[in-house]
Amino acid sequence: MLTYEDYAAIPADGQVWELLEGQFNVNPAPTLFHQTVSRRLQHLLMLSHEDPGLACVFDAPTDLILDQHNVVQPDLVVIGKDRARIMTDRAVEGVPDLVVEVLSPSNTLAEQDKKKRIYERFGIPEYWVVHPLSARIDVDKLKGRRYRRAATYGPADTFTYAGLGARTRIVLAKLFRPHF
Repeated sequence: MLTYEDYAAIPADGQVWELLEGQFNVNPAPTLFHQTVSRRLQHLLMLSHEDPGLACVFDAPTDLILDQHNVVQPDLVVIGKDRARIMTDRAVEGVPDLVVEVLSPSNTLAEQDKKKRIYERFGIPEYWVVHPLSARIDVDKLKGRRYRRAATYGPADTFTYAGLGARTRIVLAKLFRPHF
């Protein structure tokens, strides 16, 4: 079973490497539309949560070290002030308040399921899956020890995230609009 030390020894090659349950997972760099959607969502969260000092918002590539055998790079990681101790010089080391995965065509269902189970097992309170091609966001919240679908938002919806003492209004039509 591979560990964080094995992961840290991977030379930079332009691909997205993660350590899932002690096994390497690699994907090519994300598409431009994926990056556009991720950047727009990050901007909204930073305006509402980071600017007033309520949370820090990190984008990929940022290592989220959950244990020696699980090092992931969600597209966005949100950490409220109460969890600031998990931010270290090398990575986010512990459970954040929110992880966001923006899907690319290269993401498999098996990979998505594995990551969801990992996030669930480590007790990450909220998990979003953003589907750029179908202009949808699935919001899962931890209820007990399992994720439950709290909501699914589609292209005509407006989603208001009311977490960590702030509110972020996300108009999906704007989030998923073309580059220009």
